[in-house]
Amino acid sequence: MGCSCLLGLCQYETTKLVRIQSLRLGSLKWALNGTILAFICVMLIWNRRYQQLELVVSSVTAKVKGVSEVSLPGQGGFVWDTVDLSPSSQDRNSFFVVTNLMVTRGQRQGRCAEVPFRGRECRSNKDCERGLWETQSHGIQTGSCVKFDVLKKTCEVSAWCPVEAKNRPPRPALLATAENFTVLIKNNIRFPAFNYIRRNILPWMNEAYLKSCDRKRDPLCPIFRLGDMVREAGENFKELAVEGGVIGLQIKWDCDLDRFTHRCLPVYSFRRLDERESNKTLYPGLNYRFARYREVNGAEERTLYKAFGIRFDVMVFGQAGRFSFIQLVLYIGSTLSYYALTTLFLDWLIDTRCYSSEVGQRYSETKVEALQDTPKCVLCVSFVDEEALRLVKRPRKRSLQESKPLTVQPRKVDLYFTRVVFVLRTSYSSRSWCVWCGQLPAAESVSTRHDNPETILPLSDDTKPPGPCAPPPAWCNCSRCSAAPVHTEALCCRASRGPCLASSTAFERIVLKRSVLEARLLYNDPLSGAAQRSVRELRHCAYDQYMAWRIGAPPLTHLFFILLIYFILPSELKNHFFRGVLAPQIC
Repeated sequence: MGCSCLLGLCQYETTKLVRIQSLRLGSLKWALNGTILAFICVMLIWNRRYQQLELVVSSVTAKVKGVSEVSLPGQGGFVWDTVDLSPSSQDRNSFFVVTNLMVTRGQRQGRCAEVPFRGRECRSNKDCERGLWETQSHGIQTGSCVKFDVLKKTCEVSAWCPVEAKNRPPRPALLATAENFTVLIKNNIRFPAFNYIRRNILPWMNEAYLKSCDRKRDPLCPIFRLGDMVREAGENFKELAVEGGVIGLQIKWDCDLDRFTHRCLPVYSFRRLDERESNKTLYPGLNYRFARYREVNGAEERTLYKAFGIRFDVMVFGQAGRFSFIQLVLYIGSTLSYYALTTLFLDWLIDTRCYSSEVGQRYSETKVEALQDTPKCVLCVSFVDEEALRLVKRPRKRSLQESKPLTVQPRKVDLYFTRVVFVLRTSYSSRSWCVWCGQLPAAESVSTRHDNPETILPLSDDTKPPGPCAPPPAWCNCSRCSAAPVHTEALCCRASRGPCLASSTAFERIVLKRSVLEARLLYNDPLSGAAQRSVRELRHCAYDQYMAWRIGAPPLTHLFFILLIYFILPSELKNHFFRGVLAPQIC
């Protein structure tokens, strides 16, 4: 068993091909294959699928330069430089530029009236709660209701007074000239898998180049004008400067690190990241507050600034590739499946009869082989001392006699077979038979068995000399079985101890009688003669007889027995057969 399993592994199986000689189909096949090959090559070169890819790792720093003059109402002009307009970055890889201001001067610690907005007006002290603080309050309520102006009263708060009264930024923006500011972006990248390091200030860029470079003439220049960045993002700087916003500076690195096609240069692009329609957005824009403190007459005083501005977020992404033989092989292997589209299309074209109905029919008959989904390796076992049939899985480690059945089904007996057996009575003399030895008595020769129509046939083609029978194996219950070379043949005719089925007269007449077997073969092949029957043909027919007797007969078995009457029964028994077998069926 182990050797057969190893031999089964040393096999090769291939698919069945059908070759159609057709100029149209052949031309269409090569046209489709050529199109697929061109697509594969274009994608191979365009997407560099032959390379091993690595994502970029980067860091960014920014340096803003510019000076702007601010004229505040009632306060005169002020000059704001880079320190004022571009404070420290609030986030990683970003910088902020102030474009508009709301200024509240002369604030000191004290008590003053709260700004009257969103229902914060009061009529008496009962409307104010001492110690109350709200998210929109500028201080903590003292519990008093005081005048804010001639017409309104609000709750008094302990805060920096006077409180900030304005809630909308001025138009136009006070620092709209910040669009002329410039920023130097320094971006360092690294591809760890290839140990490759680079930055956007390329090796050939010297100090003189950086002082005079302009992105309109050179897209690789790392110095950007703020107004140009906002314009390339599709926005108007003067409108955006009023309430502020967020602009994204995207740096894409698409590097080819192969020796002959080396290329690793940055590509810059811009877009707005926040909501641009302020009338549809709650709390639009971007702003924050800061203060400048000083001491006046021994008291601390501050100027409060609410700054609106633009935050520039620098986003770096990209990848680098280098030739890899493994990646090339994987890509070629994955694209070979595309050629199956040609086969699928041509099969669909032929099967749908769009090409030729005659060719499609012959193609289907040649290529498609219909098989029934029948269970394999399941054997039907019948015992003479049991009425039911056992369905047993083909055994590998134990004998068929000891295998447990998968299911047990009732045996369906054909009535025609039973009645014909009843009327087939002949003057046959019993002979002794040894199933295990497979021999007839020594006095009877093989030639005699072939000449005598009533001879009992041997179960094998080999003629053995007579000799004593060996002891039966352990699984035998009739004491007449021989040792089987394989587990499938290790089966007795009985499930329990008792006489052997081969010792009965019915077994000899139904299974081994030569005249019955020749009549059965003549029914299957009417043009053959009895003289041409070999022992092998008769033995296989005996197997069929036994299965029809013990397991069940085919649906048309009664036709065979009807013809059997005319060939082997005496005339006096024919009338008895028709009265006993056919008449009940007709009635």
